[in-house]
Amino acid sequence: MSKRDYYEILGVNKSADADAIKKAYRKVAMQYHPDRNPGDKASEEKFKEAAEAYEILSNGDKKARYDRYGHAGVDPNQGFGGRGGSVNMDDIFSQFGDIFGDSGSPFESFFGGSRSGGGRSTGQKGSNLRIKVSMTLEEIATGITKKIKVKKQTACKTCHGSGAKDSKSIKTCSGCNGAGYVRQVRSTFLGQMQTTAACPTCNGTGQQISNHCTSCRGSGVEMNEEMIEIQIPAGVEDGMQLSMRGKGNAGVNGGPAGDLLISIEQKPNETFTRDGMNIHFDLYINIADAALGTQSEVPTLNSTVKIKIPPGTQSGKIFRLKGLGVPSVQSYDKGDQLVHVHIWTPKHVSSEERAILEKLRNMNNFNPHPSSEDKGFFDRMKEFFN
Repeated sequence: MSKRDYYEILGVNKSADADAIKKAYRKVAMQYHPDRNPGDKASEEKFKEAAEAYEILSNGDKKARYDRYGHAGVDPNQGFGGRGGSVNMDDIFSQFGDIFGDSGSPFESFFGGSRSGGGRSTGQKGSNLRIKVSMTLEEIATGITKKIKVKKQTACKTCHGSGAKDSKSIKTCSGCNGAGYVRQVRSTFLGQMQTTAACPTCNGTGQQISNHCTSCRGSGVEMNEEMIEIQIPAGVEDGMQLSMRGKGNAGVNGGPAGDLLISIEQKPNETFTRDGMNIHFDLYINIADAALGTQSEVPTLNSTVKIKIPPGTQSGKIFRLKGLGVPSVQSYDKGDQLVHVHIWTPKHVSSEERAILEKLRNMNNFNPHPSSEDKGFFDRMKEFFN
């Protein structure tokens, strides 16, 4: 079914300015508002239709595209952008703050009652806790489960979080009759409009306490230590923050507990340097091994491996050990271990060693003869990562 013209829906012409469009939408929205037409599907569709029309015509860019191309100009499937008719009731009610001068909450009714069903408040959520967990590079590579003792607010064991001395000390709030909210009527240019708000007498709990719990002094919470088991996945990075829902401080008046926020700290490693998912290791060999070739034992994050050093290896050569780096925390990818070869030059030599080196000094193969294949360090690094 083809869409109706947006100007026709709001009852305005193309020359209408922003104020006229807003006024027209206000009129149509009030006419077909669900609270005025409970259970009327036709009115609800017209209410959504008006909201879609206003969403396009109140935006200068979208209005210009609509004026030029029609509905295709604001259809995302045509490559222009726009909402394209996907209207959500919560989105519509969120516009009411601009249109009707109200808070615009989708849980408030303009014609009586609460859109959330009029239930009492669920209490105040507890505050979040922050802790720091230090991990070695080896632990990061495999992931680990840690048990950490956390000092936090928990529900009072005496009153079970109610804050009352006993059940007889809890009475229905006289301000809201236990509803947890009160209705407020105010006058606007559209007439009297009714909204709901948390009861100021009981703060939305629907209850009043005459005698408070002596253990927690009515707060409903107390300080305790809790052993929490934290599963940290492999591949986390220094400074990364993880969250455990509901493991923070206890809520107030029956509210949900806060979250436990875990900040990761990577301990320094004397053997490896981390670069994202890759790790770097410096391998030092003597000039004889570099010239003649050898096998070297190289440590990895969880074992050791032997690598072959071919004859004529130059200082700065990089060997890649595939898949021996750190795994990605977001995928199944895994980094590599990069082995950087350094030829060790002794700082002190004996008389015998000096004699040998003096003999080698003037030999042809021990004098530099770089070719085009002997690239510089930055050229090798560029080639390595390409």
